[in-house]
Amino acid sequence: MQRLKKQHYFYLLILLCCTLNGQTVPASDEPVDYVNPLMGTDSDYSLSSGNVYPAIAMPWGMNFWTPQTGENGNGWTYTYNARKIRGFKQTHQPSPWMNDYGQFSLMPVTGKLRFKEEERQSWFSHKAEQATPYYYRVYLADHDVTTEITPTERAARFRFTFPENDSYIVIDAFDRGSYVKVIPEERKVIGYTTRNSGGVPENFKNYFVIEFDKAFESGKTFSDSLLTDKLESEADHAGAVIAFKTAAGEQINARVASSFISFEQAERNLEETASLDFEGLRQKGRDTWNKELGRIALEGGTTDQYRTFYSCLYRSLLFPRSFYEYDKDGKVVHYSPYNGEVRPGYMFTDTGFWDTFRALFPFLNLMYPELNEKMQEGLLHAYEESGWLPEWASPGLRNIMIGNNSASVVSEAYLKNKDSYSYDIETLYEALIHGANNEGPMTAVGRAGVEYYNDLGYVPADVDIRQNVSRTLEYAYDDFAIYQLAKALKRPKKEIKRYKERSLNYKKVYDPETKFMRGKLRNGAFVKEFDPIEWGRDFTEGNSMHYTWSVFHDIQGLADLMGGREAFIKQLDTVFTSPSTITPRKGGGIIHEMREMQVADMGQYAHGNQPIQHMIYLYNYAGEPWKTQYWVRETMNRMYWPTPDGYCGDEDNGQTSAWYVFSALGFYPVAPATDQYVIGAPLFKKATLRLENGNELILNAPDNSDTNRYIRKMRVNGKTHTKNYLSHKELMKGGVIDFDMGDTPEKTRGTDEKDFPYSLSNEKGL
Repeated sequence: MQRLKKQHYFYLLILLCCTLNGQTVPASDEPVDYVNPLMGTDSDYSLSSGNVYPAIAMPWGMNFWTPQTGENGNGWTYTYNARKIRGFKQTHQPSPWMNDYGQFSLMPVTGKLRFKEEERQSWFSHKAEQATPYYYRVYLADHDVTTEITPTERAARFRFTFPENDSYIVIDAFDRGSYVKVIPEERKVIGYTTRNSGGVPENFKNYFVIEFDKAFESGKTFSDSLLTDKLESEADHAGAVIAFKTAAGEQINARVASSFISFEQAERNLEETASLDFEGLRQKGRDTWNKELGRIALEGGTTDQYRTFYSCLYRSLLFPRSFYEYDKDGKVVHYSPYNGEVRPGYMFTDTGFWDTFRALFPFLNLMYPELNEKMQEGLLHAYEESGWLPEWASPGLRNIMIGNNSASVVSEAYLKNKDSYSYDIETLYEALIHGANNEGPMTAVGRAGVEYYNDLGYVPADVDIRQNVSRTLEYAYDDFAIYQLAKALKRPKKEIKRYKERSLNYKKVYDPETKFMRGKLRNGAFVKEFDPIEWGRDFTEGNSMHYTWSVFHDIQGLADLMGGREAFIKQLDTVFTSPSTITPRKGGGIIHEMREMQVADMGQYAHGNQPIQHMIYLYNYAGEPWKTQYWVRETMNRMYWPTPDGYCGDEDNGQTSAWYVFSALGFYPVAPATDQYVIGAPLFKKATLRLENGNELILNAPDNSDTNRYIRKMRVNGKTHTKNYLSHKELMKGGVIDFDMGDTPEKTRGTDEKDFPYSLSNEKGL
């Protein structure tokens, strides 16, 4: 009988463990332990579940490290379903579509010397792999070697545990122009790589230095496929091989650093690893990540919700990457990816504003305004060094995506933080005006079709400028951002009026017959062939059902065009009730974003791409906030998991992750160049935001649950709050926001027009 009781308790314990992920549990005070860097890595060209790699890095580090499963030069540098590792790569890749630059790798080998990537690669298993933001470990089965990495911002420590064997470390400087030199007396290898994917000056190099703690048995170099005893090699594809005799379990340590400036600067950057051994550096990295992640403390969630939240928060703290270094006097300097000079001051890169103006930069303005001030200085330097603000930088100007969304990034930062920080906003404003009224050196810089836009109020569909409706809509919002900044800077009234009027240009491409945005010809007629779910042609990575809502700054004006609140709500509902049919443009193929929408089973709502991610929040502008609350929770529950297939499309440098972070807290920046966050509904029972100014913002929702997703009542610092938005200025003061949650929609709260978020059409005198 006693034995049966013990078995009964044992099975109860198993049942508890199996169901724990579905129950709310206390959160750890070590949030880095929830982060899964492998979330989103189960991706490929045809279907993205994130299209990310495990970034072993410090927050906003200049260099990331990652295991490399793809062949040299493949943008899919690490994919979860791969079976072999080819090396451990220093990477600066923002996405597989942009590919990498300045990359090189290290790879341990035992037994027979193999230096070519196809020959040296080794089988591995995720069961023998540990990935955290600050530490990576994996067992390489073919070589019987364990590799460990722990990084700093510009350097890293490696630790290799070898068997008793002839052992080697291959340093691969990649192709397209590289150099290596073995210096045995210093137990050191130096080199540079020029490999890039565009956006660099002619003198671009990433200089690296690798220092070992064990004397070399020998050193060799290779030039392309030829291995020799020479200690120096400069070739299209150069590399080095260092030989060691190792005992069973012997560990060899390597310190690695790089610089975009010089070998001397790389040596200086190596000092980031000098004062701490491997374990000390690993602990420092862990502490750093816990500090940054711990700025948001959670309570009352499930284990999987904590994992998802902090994994998304980790992705929100990687880009834009730091692209600056400290010289011998400790001053901030940077190699300019625009003109090739070494200049004083900050520089950041590897971000596309088409993605990140929506949520990532608003998140930085809320939680990391001091860092974002440095980023604004970096944008100022980019303008001074190139003559333009970058719209997609990696590391310099890249010709991809559309819009002039630097206007939102610059304007928002100043409007929200002007009382706390000082930088040359006048020159940045000059840069915005320049970009808004000129075509750039490539179509993704400045405004393609600007003469048509300024003359007609839209970019026509018959002037050989692709994605014309999307451009028109984004230019209109960007003009609104400039209008907001112009007011704050007290620019001339005529100038302010110009951008205010231009921000209404979205109306020029609205078709009242179909109630959708539609391509328009130069003569003012709409294009004849039109299907709101047809992708491409007039739209960027989407269709009209996605882009019709890209009127971030004037949702009331859009609702008026549609015939009022009821018609507007009906059109919103159509997005979810329509079948998930994908219709490529005539002559076009199926792109991965189409498949991601199709398989998500949420109608035409394509959360895997940016243009429609704000649309869920628009019910707040028409008096039905409970629908926002329902669909936000559905999206968080269904589209995000802390697993290798955890995203529903490209993560895109923090944007899709920042959407989750904001939405889990209960609000979202629909129009970043305003002061408002539109309310959704919180995911956790409690969240505490430790703001950079020392204030704390506490979000309480004690009755929150999977079924209790609707806001019944809301109080801000004890006072009833009926509005469907929160003010950035008020949030920065800290305080307590209480949400009373229920399992049925509260259809009397937030229904009055006075409670709706900002719309330009509601401004007096318009």
